[in-house]
Order: sequence, then C-alpha cells, then structure tokens
Amino acid sequence: MASAQVDLEEDGSENDSDSSVDEESKITDSSLEYYSSSFEEEEDGQKEVEEDKSHHDFSGVLSAEEDSQHVSKADREESKELKDRCDSQNPEQSEYLGFLKKLSLFVWESLSQAKYVHLLKDFVESEFFVIDGDSLLFKYLCKKREYLPFFYLVERFLLDFTQKGAKYVIVFFKDVEQMYFSNPRFLFHRTALIQHLKYNTDIIIHTEFSNCLSPEWQIFLKESYPYFMIISDIGLTSPQEEYLQIFITHTLSKKINVVLTSGLESDTLRVYGYYAQNVHKHRLFFQKYEKDLKHTCETIIKYLQKSQTTAYLYKHLKLILRNIEEEVCQTVLLLKHLWPEGSDIRRAVCVLTCTVGLKTYSDMLENAKASEETKELQTENDSQNEKGEALTLEEAADLCRMQCLSVVFLLHLPLSQRAQFRIINSRWTKQVLPFIKMQDLCDYFVLKQLNDENDWKLDLTYLPDLRDNSLLKNLSHYYEIEYCSGLNLELGKEMKSEYQYLWNTVTKLAANCDFGDAFPVRTTSQLFLEQKEMLFKESKEEIPSIGLIPVRSELVEDYAGAVLTDLPILSSNDPAVTSLIKQTEFDELRHWHSGKPLSDDYDRTKCSNDAKSKGPDERRGIQKLQTYYRLYGRSLEGNISKTIVNQVDVPLVRTSTNAAVTKTKKLHKSKAEIIAEENQKRLKAKEEKKEQEQWSTLSVSIEQEIKENFPCGINRLENFLKTCQSNSVKFTAEMAGLNVCLDVWKEHCRNEGQKSRDLSIAVQVMRRVHILLEKYQELLKKAHVQKLARCLKYLGFENLACSLSSQVTETDNEKIAKYSTEMGAARFQLQYMGSYLFREERRDPDPRVQHFIPDTWQRELLDIVDNNESAVIVAPTSSGKTYASYYCMEKVLKESNEGVVVYVSPTKALVNQVMGTIYNRFTKTLPHGLVVGGIFTRDYRHDTLNCQILVTVPQCLEILLLSPHRQEWVKRIRYVIFDEVHCLGGEIGAEVWEHLLVMMRCPFLALSATISNPEHLTEWLQSVKRYWQLAESTVEESPDSSTTAKKSTRKPKLQKPKKSYRVRLVLHGERYNDLEKYVCSLKEDDFIIDHYHPCAALTVSHIENYGIPSDIAFSPRESIQLYDMMAKVWQEWPRLQELDPEEFTSFKNKIVIIKADARDYGQELKKELTNWIVLGQREKVNQLLESLKPHPIDCSENEKRFRFAHFVEKLQEMDKLPAIFFMFNIHSVESTALGACYNLMKKQRSKRDPNAEKEIGSLRDKLRKTNKTLWKCLSVNPKKQSPSKVERVLSTWNEQKHLKKRLEKLTKVPPECTYANSKAVNKETLMEIFYRLRFQRKRFQLRMLAEKGIGYHHGSMAYKERQVVEMLFRMGYIRVVTATGSLALGINMPCKSVVFTEDSVFLDALNYRQMSGRAGRRGQDMIGSVFFYDIPLPKVEKLIKSNVPQLKGQFPLSISLILRLMLLAAKADDKADARAKVLSVLKHSLMSFKQQRNTEMLKVYFIFSLQFLVKEGYLDQEGNPMGFTGLVTHLHYHEPSNFVLVSFLEKGLFHKLCQPIENGSTVFSEDVMEQLVLVLANLFGRRYLPACAMKFRSTSRQSKVFLEDLPEEFAAAVREYNSKIEKNFGCFLLTVAKLADMEQEYQLPLSRIDFTPKECDNSELTSHMMNITKSITCVSPFTCLSGIVDQDLFDAENVNEAVLHTIGINVRNAPLCCLEKYDNQGRRMPLNAYAVDFFKHGSLFALTTDNWLNEGDAYYLLKDFSLLIKALSTSLGELCDNPNDNVVLAFQQLSKSYTAKLK
Repeated sequence: MASAQVDLEEDGSENDSDSSVDEESKITDSSLEYYSSSFEEEEDGQKEVEEDKSHHDFSGVLSAEEDSQHVSKADREESKELKDRCDSQNPEQSEYLGFLKKLSLFVWESLSQAKYVHLLKDFVESEFFVIDGDSLLFKYLCKKREYLPFFYLVERFLLDFTQKGAKYVIVFFKDVEQMYFSNPRFLFHRTALIQHLKYNTDIIIHTEFSNCLSPEWQIFLKESYPYFMIISDIGLTSPQEEYLQIFITHTLSKKINVVLTSGLESDTLRVYGYYAQNVHKHRLFFQKYEKDLKHTCETIIKYLQKSQTTAYLYKHLKLILRNIEEEVCQTVLLLKHLWPEGSDIRRAVCVLTCTVGLKTYSDMLENAKASEETKELQTENDSQNEKGEALTLEEAADLCRMQCLSVVFLLHLPLSQRAQFRIINSRWTKQVLPFIKMQDLCDYFVLKQLNDENDWKLDLTYLPDLRDNSLLKNLSHYYEIEYCSGLNLELGKEMKSEYQYLWNTVTKLAANCDFGDAFPVRTTSQLFLEQKEMLFKESKEEIPSIGLIPVRSELVEDYAGAVLTDLPILSSNDPAVTSLIKQTEFDELRHWHSGKPLSDDYDRTKCSNDAKSKGPDERRGIQKLQTYYRLYGRSLEGNISKTIVNQVDVPLVRTSTNAAVTKTKKLHKSKAEIIAEENQKRLKAKEEKKEQEQWSTLSVSIEQEIKENFPCGINRLENFLKTCQSNSVKFTAEMAGLNVCLDVWKEHCRNEGQKSRDLSIAVQVMRRVHILLEKYQELLKKAHVQKLARCLKYLGFENLACSLSSQVTETDNEKIAKYSTEMGAARFQLQYMGSYLFREERRDPDPRVQHFIPDTWQRELLDIVDNNESAVIVAPTSSGKTYASYYCMEKVLKESNEGVVVYVSPTKALVNQVMGTIYNRFTKTLPHGLVVGGIFTRDYRHDTLNCQILVTVPQCLEILLLSPHRQEWVKRIRYVIFDEVHCLGGEIGAEVWEHLLVMMRCPFLALSATISNPEHLTEWLQSVKRYWQLAESTVEESPDSSTTAKKSTRKPKLQKPKKSYRVRLVLHGERYNDLEKYVCSLKEDDFIIDHYHPCAALTVSHIENYGIPSDIAFSPRESIQLYDMMAKVWQEWPRLQELDPEEFTSFKNKIVIIKADARDYGQELKKELTNWIVLGQREKVNQLLESLKPHPIDCSENEKRFRFAHFVEKLQEMDKLPAIFFMFNIHSVESTALGACYNLMKKQRSKRDPNAEKEIGSLRDKLRKTNKTLWKCLSVNPKKQSPSKVERVLSTWNEQKHLKKRLEKLTKVPPECTYANSKAVNKETLMEIFYRLRFQRKRFQLRMLAEKGIGYHHGSMAYKERQVVEMLFRMGYIRVVTATGSLALGINMPCKSVVFTEDSVFLDALNYRQMSGRAGRRGQDMIGSVFFYDIPLPKVEKLIKSNVPQLKGQFPLSISLILRLMLLAAKADDKADARAKVLSVLKHSLMSFKQQRNTEMLKVYFIFSLQFLVKEGYLDQEGNPMGFTGLVTHLHYHEPSNFVLVSFLEKGLFHKLCQPIENGSTVFSEDVMEQLVLVLANLFGRRYLPACAMKFRSTSRQSKVFLEDLPEEFAAAVREYNSKIEKNFGCFLLTVAKLADMEQEYQLPLSRIDFTPKECDNSELTSHMMNITKSITCVSPFTCLSGIVDQDLFDAENVNEAVLHTIGINVRNAPLCCLEKYDNQGRRMPLNAYAVDFFKHGSLFALTTDNWLNEGDAYYLLKDFSLLIKALSTSLGELCDNPNDNVVLAFQQLSKSYTAKLK
C-alpha cells in the first residue's frame, strides 16, 4: 500500500530548490506495482501457481491491523526497481505512468491553494453538499480504533454538521469496494457503516453509482449541483489514492468545489475546512486528459477486480472468495430455518461468521493437505515449517468460541462496565492474524447477504456494536494465562446460557463438522496474544488534584455563582493557591513597572487633523477633507444641505403621530402672514403661467415627435412632466399626450391590420388614462371623462368604458374592433403594464420630512425616534429605511451641543459613505473644538470624542465602551444606529456586534435587508432592554454610581426625554421596483436571454417540506405567466374561472389596477399552487414547474468568457445599463473590465479613417511644439515684448486653439464606442474627481477605463480608487462596473441591472440578495433586472429559493474579552454602571437566548477563563487586574498569541535575540530583523496550508512559502506554555464533567441508539476484567473502548474526540499556540511564510504567485502584520523604563522597515 505520509516525510527533507523533474521521480512509486500487473498479458496454459502470484497473501498481512499507514522501505525499493524495469520494457505503460505524474502534480498544485474557511455560511433548506463515504471512512480508520468508537466518531462528525444546519448526502461508489479486499477490516467497517447509516439514520446514502466517471453520477451532479464535495486527498492504497485524484479532478472540472477531509475542524458554532475553488484551468485539464482519466480509472478497477478472486493464508492455504460467498448464502438459509422468528444482528452475524469461517478453514486445511501429497518438489521440512505457522482447526474453533463469548458480553453488559475493562496492549500473534483477517472477510459477506434478506425479521439496531476487539483480547488473556494458572471464574447464569445457545447454533449450522462443545472454551494451549510487551496499559501520569481556585468577586458570584456551588473549590492553603504569581496591581492610566502614562487602542490609532488643531496646515487639511466629503455626499444625494439650529424650547419627545403631523392652527392670522400668503400665491401663479407658455411652445413639436418617433417623443413628454410643477399644466400635457397616443395607436392598427402589433403604444395610452384618473381626478370634467371612456373602448375594454361613463357615444363597434388589444383589461395591465402600476403612496405630507412624502411604515420609524424607542428595521435595499437614521441625527443635533449619535458601519467603505452624507446634509455652528461628524476606524480617526455624530466600525466602538476612562463620553450617547445588523451572523467580528447591542443603555436602530428571523432577534433585544430597565434603577440607587453624585449639581440644559425601554419590530417586505431574472446562453454569435420565472426554482418536495419561500415575489407578468401555465396543465382546475384575471375580485371592472392588487393576485396563486399538492396533484405541480423552467443552450465556457464584452454590448442595446457585474475573483474583475475596454477601443479604431491616426499623431506633435513656444513667450514680461512679438504670441495662441479643436474632433469617441454618459458630469467636476487619483498606483488604468464608462471595484483597491469609481457610477458617468462582494454590503450604488458572471462558494443566498438588491433605481427604473451569465441552472434555482440564514448568535466570549471586562469592572469611575455593562455582556448572549444548555456552557467557559487568568497572574483572587494586563488587552485581536508573547518577555528571550551590530550601537542587523519577523510570524497572522502542499514544489520561487520553525529557545517556551495550558484545561474538563448529560452520553449521537447502563446478572469474570482504578469520569464511554482515559485529556490532540460531548467544550476554547499542527492523517500542516517572505523580497506579486495568496488578501494580511509590529513597538516603549532598551529599539527599527516595504 502507498502511504502519502511516507512521501510527505521524504519531501519534507528536500530543499526548496528541488526541480519538478526530481520531484516527479518520487511520486507514488508504489502505485507502479498495480499498473505493471494491469498491463501484463496473460498467456494461455499458464500454471496455477504463476497465475496466483498477483493474488493476496494474508500471511504477512497482517501487521496492517497494528499500523495500516506505513509502507516498508523494502516495498518502496522494490517498486522503484519495478518502475525502472517497466519504463524500459513497455512504452504504453510508461505513457500512463507519465500521465499519473502529471495528474498528481496537478491535483497537489490545486489543493495547495485551498483556503481555510468556515464551510456552513449559508446552508438552509435548499442547499446541500456531498460527502464521499470512503473519505469519511478513512478519516476515522486511519488511526487504530475499536469498532464501536469508530461509529461513535463518525456519528459525532455527522451530527455536528446536522446541528449546524447543513444538508448533505453521502455517496459510496460501488467500484471503490474493490480497493478494500487487501484489508478486510476496512471492508467490513465500510459495509457495516453503509447499512447502519441507511437503516438507523435519516441520512440519504447513495450506493447506486459505479464510480465518479459513470454517466449516472454525471446526471446526479448536473441535477443536484452540490455546493461542494468533501473528499480525502490521501488513500488507503495506491489505487485508491490515484482514484481519489481522478475524483478530485473530475469534481473541480464540473464547477464544484472540493473540501478536504484532512484539516476539518469544528467549534461550538462552526465547521472549518480547506476548500479548493474550481477555476477555469480545472475544466481545461479535464477536457485535455478526459480519455486518459477514463482509461486510468478503468485500469484501476480492472486490475482490482482481477486480483480479488483468490487469497492465501499462511502462504499455502488457498482461499477462494467465491466459495465464502456461496457458503454464506447456504448458511443463511439454514439459520432462517433454525430462527424463523428472526434475530438480532449481533447474534446472526456472530453465528454465521463463526460457522462459515470454521467450515471454510476446515476445507482449506483439507485441500492443502491433499495438494501437499501431490507436490513432488516440496521438501518435508518446508511443509512442516508451513504447517507450524498455521492454526489447527481446534485452535481456530477455540478462537471462534471466544468470539461467541465476546458477543454474549456485548449483549448482556452495559457500556458503563465495558468502558471500565482493562486495556490489553498485547498484539495478536502471527498465527492468529490471518485467521482474524479471514473472519473479517466472512463478516463482510455475511452483512452483504443479510442486507438482501428482506423476508426475514432482523433487528439492525446494533449494527455499530458487532464486535469488540479489546474485549476479545481480554477473554483470550484470561483463558490462555489466568485460567490455565488455576483462576476459574463464574461466567454468570444468563451469559452462560446465551453463550451455550450461540455455540450450539454454530454446531447445528455446521452439521457435517465437529468443532467441539461450548465448554471448555479453550481446548488447546496455543497462545493467541504476544507476550513481548507490557500486557496492560497503564497511565503514564497521575491526575492533579481537581478543584477551582477561589475568586472572591461579587461580579463572578452574580454571574456564575449557581454553577460554582456544584464544583469543588480548593482551600486557601492548597499548593495550587499558595503558589499563585504575585504581581503589582494594574493601573489603567500608568504602567505598573515603568510608571509611564499608558495609551489604549484609541490613543494608538493614527489621528488625522481634529477640529481642535490650531496650526494653519492642520486647518487647511480639515477644510480639504470637509470639501471632499461634501463632494462625495453630493454624489450620493445631491445638494440637500440643512442648517441645524438648537431648539432649546421645543420638547424633544412628541406625544403621538398626530402631534407630529398636524400643525397648531391659530384663530387669527397676522398681517405679515396674510401678505406672505398672497405673495406666495402670486409667485405660484406667475410660475404656472410661465410653465403654460412653455408647454404651448413645446406641445406642437412634442406631439409631432410622438407621431414620427414614438419612444423618443414619449421620453421628451416625460422629461417635461418631471420638470413641471403646476398640476393644471401637467393635466393639459397629459390630455394632449393621451390624444396623440390614441391617434398613433389607431394609425398603427390601420397599417398593421391583423399582424402582430406593437402594444407598447397601447400601453402608453392606458398609462395616460391611469395617470389622469389617479393624479388629476379633481381636474377631470365630464368631457374629459367621456374622452377617457372612449380611449378605453378603442383599446377593447368596453366594460371599463361603461363603468367610467355611461354616456359613451355609440359608434360602429365593427370599426372600433380593429383597434382592440384583443385581450381583457386586467390581463393587459398585468402583462404589459406591470412596471407602470401605481403603488399605494400617501399624499399627505409630513412636516418632519422635507424632500418627499414618507410612507406609513416610514412614519412609524419617525415616531419611534421621536419617542426615544429602539427598533429592528427589516426592509429591502433602496426602500428608504436609512432615512430614519438621518432623522435621528437631526433630532440629536437640534437638542443640544452635547448629545452624540453613533453610527456603526460594518466596513470602512461604508464609514466614508455615511460621513459624506452627514457633511452634505447637516451644517451647524458649534463652539470651537466641536464638529458635527467624526470618524474612528483601526487605520485612522479624527474628531472622535469632540463630534456629535460618530461614524465607526464595531471593533472601535467596543474599544471606547470597554475603556474605563472613556465612560464619561459613553454617557453622552443618545442613540446608536447599527447598519447592516445581519453581520451579527457573520464569521469574523460577529461577537463584537453582540457586545455592542447588549452594552447600549440608550435607544438604538438596527437596520438590515436580510434577516430571516427578525422576531427572534427583536425578542432577544427586548430581554436586554428589560435587563437595563431593572439595572438602571439599581445603578441610580447605588452609592458607587456617579449619576447620583452629579444629579444635584448639574442642571440639564434641555427637557429630558422620557426613557423608553421598548424595542419595536418594523417589517417592510415590498421592494419599490420588481425584480425580474434572466438566464443567458450563447447560440452561434448571438446571446439568447430567457426569462426565469421564480417558480422554476421550486420542486414539489421543496413546497411540501418548506412551502413557497416568503420572499419569492412575482412581477405582474409573472403572475399571468403562472396562471396561464396552471390553466394549461390542469384544464379541469376547480378555481380556473375564479382566478381568471378578468374575474378575480381585485381586478374585476377595475380601470386602475394598483401594485397591491397584483401582489394579492400573486399571493393567491401561491396558495393555490400549494393547495394542488394537498389535493394530490403532485404530478401536475411537477409538470407545471418543469414547464416554467427555461432551457438555456449549452455552450463552451471558453466561448462565453471570450464573448463577455459582446454581452455587455447586448445589455447596452437592450437599454439595461448601468449594470454591476459581480464575480468573486479579483483577477477576473480587473481582466473583464479591461477586456470590455479593449473591445470598445478596437471598435473605435475600426470606425476611424485609417489616415486619421497619422493626422492625430501629427497634430499632437504640432500642439506639443506650440505649447512649448507659448510657454517660452509667456515666461517673459509682456511689457518688455515688442508689438510684433505680442502679435506672434496671439497668432500662436490662435493656432493652439485651432489645433485643439481639430484634435478634439478627430479623437471624439463615437457614442457606440463608449459606455460613458458625458452629459452626467461636467468637465470641472470630472477633473476634480480624477485629481483624487493623482498618487494612486493604478491611476492611469482607472482613468482610461472611466473615460470609456467602465470601472472595477474590489477590496484590494485603495479607498480613494474605490471612491472615484463609486462617485462616477452614482453620477451616471460610469455605466459598467465589475466588482467582487465589496459592493454587496451597503454601498450606495444602485443600477438598472445586476449580472452574476461567476459561480463561487461565496455566492450564497445572503450575498445574492444583497447583490441583486442593487438592481432597480428608485425613481429612475421601472423594473430591476438580474442576469445569470455562466451560472449553472441548479445554482440559480438554489439562490432564488433559499432563505437567508437565521441569526443564531456566535460564541461571544474569549479569555482576552473576559480580562477586558474584569478590567472595566475594577477600574471604571462608575463601578455600578460598569458592573451592569459587564453582566449584560455575560448574561445576554444571542447564542444562549432560550438555550439553557448554552447558558450553562458559557458560564463554565467563564470559570475556566478566570482560572487561567488567575493562575497566569493577570488577575488576583479578588478579580483585580495585575501585571501585563495592559499588553494582553491591547493585543486582544490575537489570542492566544498575546499570552505567549508575554511568556517570551518574562523569560527575556527578546533581549537575547535583539543584540545590536556592536556595543553602544542602536542599529540591528538584517539577520536579527529576520529572526524577529520569524518569531512574530509564528505567533501572529498564522495561515496554515493543507498538508498536501508540502508535496508540490516549484523551481522558480522568490519565497520559501513554508514558515521555518521557531528558534529552539522560543519553541521551548511555547512548549512550556502549552504544557501549562493543557494541564489547566484538562483539570477544568475533569472539574466540569458533572455538567454532562450522561443519558445522552450513553447514546450514539446521531442514531440515538441507546447503550444506557442496565442491570445484568453477577459475573465473576466480568468483575475480574474490570479495572477499578481506571479513571474515566470525563471521557466518552464509547472512546473508552479504544483505551482512552481521563489522563489522555491532558493531551490537546485527544480532547475533541474523547471528552464528553454534552459539556459543550471544544479544544479551540483553550488558548493553545500549536508549534506544529497535524491533520487527521498525521501529516504536518505547514504555515504560510508570507510575512517573512515579504520582509525578505518586498514583492506583493511574489506572494500571489508563490504563497498562494490573492493580491487583496496578501495586502491586508501584511497591513495587519505591520499594524501589529507598530502596536508592539508602542506597548514595549511604555512597558520599559529605559527608552534605549535593545528590544524597544529593535521593534522600532522593525516597524519602520516593515512599513516602508509595504508602502
């Protein structure tokens, strides 16, 4: 068998400079053996002995039981010789061996780039992934494990996925079974696992596919399109490993990502793993080598099938597998007759295996004896030697009797007793192993046969407990050693009877064979166990005393007191307590050691110019920044600046909505008011007259243009109506438009006759009717109404005409009929006027809002702010929910100069956007030093504490809230606005959002467009507010509270608003614009764009199980489409007539159908579709859904990529620009934008006169010379120049103007050669925006693209570059933007269309909704369009029908956070307030809301964290911070490395390392700097690579890629640190073991098969085999069977698998800093050396090519690393009282050097 581990170890010893050729020579040498066999042709008449040489020999086997992972050197040497021989003999074989090498390198390269991510980001009901069952099998069988523990671990793994919301299926390929015959133990486990998962769990198991290249598998992938596939990159044998490489290659080629089983990890809430993203090269590789891959796969299977017929035991006993199979079939039939009532699977397998095994073995011995007599060449000695190695039949029977007895123990003993059995270290002897191997084969065939016996009652419950090898060894030891020594123990009555029954059944089944009686159990003296090594496993170390160090703190008692009462507490004189580290108490303001003033994270953030700055340069900087923000704000909203004046006399809280809306009317108006009103009327009349004259001037030309060019004329009419303010003028224009539109329609119908008509003209007629009836009802007179009725009659809507006016003049119906639309009015409006339908909008203005009339739900938001309430606001993108935020800001600005509003944004990009809006909206005169808006991010801050509106990110606000000496500022906060609050469910930083929400005492607004469980979130927040309502009354009464002290001395300036603790939920589900989806395909040279109906994404089973998703909305035409299809599919549909559009209640005889009516119709159709399934019409529903699905044409992916620029042109032709094109690869984003630009440039060159290029060049040369001449002339004083020279200057100036004009004319871009809208931005503004790019790296490229109307946007761009693209896109100048998910989160960039151009694991339901929400600009676009370009149809279906993830909360605590909380509680000025905040964080985790188990688990974690902090000297026993608390809390982002760093400082390791070049010098060598970077890189910013990355080498690399180990002294310190952590963590686990739910612990996690302790009869033998000293209080009883005991928990590698899982603790919660990390195959996972490599070569590009990082990730990783070095430098400077300390100077030098390289 090939071992990837052996290869890995050899590769690890090679130098990085090894060539790929040398590498190829080492690839899977052992894989050559099976290929050499497969290519050999069999000759006729070949002897049987020669024929059998390729068959299995079980005699040497059988060390596989002990270690199945290693290959001997001899095997590898033999494989190498075989390779050399085969290479020279068989060219065909050499070709395929060469292909295998290519395949291996290709797979290793692909997997080396795998990223370590959280896998279950968005797994809801519609999305699932596939687990390769054999990879799962190998994951847990690669280590020596007993049978039942193996099933326990598999179930625990699968349950972990299930509980975290994953939907998955498991696949076992038929052909892979052939790969296990060389190791029957794996084969038996595999078969039992398949049957167990099928019969005892709800997991879907697929076993119908032959292999990964089978056509059936291709169909499955195409139909189901899994999110990803979990596969192992290493196999049990060489054939399996090669097969897995084919499997991985094929999966990636099908656009399905691969997740490696090696490296899979989980914590309380997430599952992490390495996923390899499919890219284009995977498809190219598969296309190129598809035949080779298929041939290789067939060769593997063919070879394995040929070799799986015969095996040999003891070199001379021939075992024919078919004979076993036949014997099993016959024996099963006999057993069914003996046990007609059925059986338990354990009994059945036991008797069948023993019977078949003994009968087969007996036949083998007889056959061998007969064959020996006929052999002439075999010597007698050889024969005797072989006979001596084999077991006799009597010895085999003894072993089978013990196997039967062990099964009896399984049937009668509870797991609790089995877990207590002594562990036997001895191995089976060489004589026994082959027979056990044969028994494994028998087990396999028995299980396979029993699976087919459907007519026999067989209880399969205990399939996971068919055997116990440890128990069998215990019995063997007893009977061959202890029993023979005279120890005769009672078996127990029931067990004895059961054993007798089983063995009697065996003898009955083997009627012709005599295998002896049940007793005695042993009839021979053959030793079955080796006696060489220690017999029993003994614990290497004693368990330390269990107990907790007492912490005397009211805070701790209040939070975790209930848990502590159940736990043992150490006495004060215990050594663990008396040996605690004693440090000086930590002072928040000055360092305890050096006495220097301390800074916090706020102080350390780079400060831009604050308003308090006094220098002229600083003030100039402030002015420039404010000017830019106003420009940026105008691009967002236009110029809507408002001056804010303090309204001291106005009460802050309005009492009701009516009070807010109605004005107080005076009984008598003043004279001034009357004059003002009259002036206003005159002004309005004057303006109306002016507009009337304007319409009189334009009306004739507009009407004429409508007749000649209908679309342009209508646009011109619409533009006039937008600018017009007078209702009477608008009414006149609308009536004129109606008349001319009707004339155009009649003319069109006369010309077209019965041909297809352009209904867009009829739409405009009906639209004018809608507008006149809805907006100008009061201006309509009788003649107007009759005119409208006549128009309706011309359109064929006679019923509507009659309902509108009963006095319609009778006309010739036959003449009118030819103008009819030939459809009902309701159908016409829904199908063709959906985007024009009116929405329910209020017409009464609200005095609180100036620029628009708010909807009812928006007024509710304003009322919430007026009443100082909190709210969770969930509304679609662009619906107007953000307005409440700015109203809240305005309210606080008006109240006083002291109140603060904090706006929390998830990203820095959003911070700048909000700040621009604030500067554009608000102007306020404030005292010196105060400003309206301030910013605080990790990179920079300005005016943070002296502003009234602070815009920040969550992490920075948390810094301020947890800082003891910032609490006075915190009390000034009046409102907090959380934008994009769904980040509460994110992977990184989500717990910080929780902390902020629970610490806020003031009201808040939480905004989001994508929360699927807002009710749960609101209920949680209400519980938090109830806590604060109770806590604040306690705080105010507390003598420690500063509020009480200051209450009497400080007089409020304003009327205090009444506090409200109410949290309201505001839901608004309707988008302003409808969204329609399209799928795109390529046919020849044209794009086919098919409409995608939302119902096409559904399936019958999905509707049955989950219903139709609530957020699936139909546009009006989609409702009509669904109705028509329903009517077509079920012609006898009972509600056919009732739901006909013309008969539907909301539509019948209704002239103006509004949006709400159409929405009600869509909802009714949804209900009816669900009802069809209830009525049993599943088949019709399935037919309906299939009929709605589009059928895009399959085309080459290469062709789609190549034609992408033409697709953009297609969208331009369809008037679907501006558009955002989303993709998930930075390189694709940039290259696609450039490709579209080059296509336009190519198009422009093709249209230009060939001679024009020469003229342009000539003009540019002349212009250059002219400019030079002018510059020289103008540099001289004009007064000193002669008149002739002045005349020449003027002449040159005129020439320059002429040249510029000519050049501009020649270089003018034709409209069809650019996407830019030059009218959108004036030239001065454009130059001002481009000026922002003057120092940027890609300024020329971005400007070139922008001038073509193209831009790109991704997270790796400088923020100034991104802002330029954002502003120009919003202004309408740029109309095509390619982007990553950087635009998904809140950035205000609405567009007409959104295009998804690339599939990715990041394209999930949440991102889809965020991104697609950009489509459809309110007030500009009637409808939003979403296009799927090159996205597989199954993926489209999943995106549309998936719900967004629910917010379930994150693990909220870390040890560093708890230290920060204890620091706040101890050092804050207002102790009562600080204590309330700390308890709020601890008690109100969203994860533990209504989850009592999680609540208890978090308390346990809190206790562990306290114990760690006390033992390490960060807290004293009163909970007060000590020692290095400041340094650790400043580095809280980097736990646990912050704690390790402190241990380095305490040991003085940095002082040993940081030695200057010479004594007295302050300069350090490059070697010292590199070593320092190496140490820091091993602690911070660690990125592990998958283990297979070690196999892949490249010849030309600037980087080392794999990080070197720490220097030995540092490594020793880490090991010492980890040892202490492991000891503390182990003691903690033992301490909290009593919190486990032992009822669940005795059940298999997923199947819930019960192994709960039960009563059994007394058995002396059972008691004897139990080890009463064995400590197993905290380990799972299942893993105890593999020899795991409590002492093993002190090794972190064992914790996750061994610890009682209901405790809820994971080893990731322990602050361990692993020096070496290994995957579950035992291979080392290297660290990426990006930080060290960059310090050496300074090339960002090299990191992208060598270190497998994309440019964006690399830049941000390096930036974080640079910020870390800077933070360390500052901290060490404060820590050390000597400013010239070598460590301080070294870190300062490193900080400058690293920052310089990064810039």
